[in-house]
Amino acid sequence: MKEIILDTETTGLSVKDGHRIVEIGCIELDNLIPTKKTFHHFLNPERKVSEKALEVHGYTDDFLSSKKKFLEIVDDFLNFIEGKKLVIHNAEFDLSHLNNELKILGKKPIDNDVVDTLILARNKFPGSPSSLDALCKRYRIDNSKRKLHTALIDCDLLAKVYINLIDQKEPTLNFQNQELQNNYEMDKKVSYLKKVVNLTDQELKNHQMYLKNNLKKNFFN
Repeated sequence: MKEIILDTETTGLSVKDGHRIVEIGCIELDNLIPTKKTFHHFLNPERKVSEKALEVHGYTDDFLSSKKKFLEIVDDFLNFIEGKKLVIHNAEFDLSHLNNELKILGKKPIDNDVVDTLILARNKFPGSPSSLDALCKRYRIDNSKRKLHTALIDCDLLAKVYINLIDQKEPTLNFQNQELQNNYEMDKKVSYLKKVVNLTDQELKNHQMYLKNNLKKNFFN
């Protein structure tokens, strides 16, 4: 099954306030293994970036002014995600902005199947922090490159978090070492199949005598 890890950055939080997308990043997985196919674009939002959003991703109005508009990349984007499950952290946020962009262009909203890793994390670890950074820390995933929020870096981290959330082993991402991983898993299973040796009656009697004598020593010392 092919899945798309997806992330967006925006000019602000709410589409109701007229905020727009400034970056889209996607990484394709095939049976949980990255295919090396990615989709990434910075976008001219045709409006100013809010101060809070600038603190999050660092994309200035000047930087974005020379980028393509959503209209220019929308067909390539829809073709990239067509027929594939979308994996998004806090999907409601990203989908609301994507569907807003599509609505502006008179296009239908996204109808792909969606997995929200935020919901997965909250169900699996109720009451615990469930941000992407918190989940990276929980699963010991190196997020040192995430100085600011950027779509492709966040997608790469989310792919690793997602595989852990659904109880797959992260080394499946290192598909060149998959055979070694399989051998390691087999060795672990075999180690639990060792023969159990029962004690003789005399060995049991000696063990009981040892415990009795040591308990007396510990009690009176």
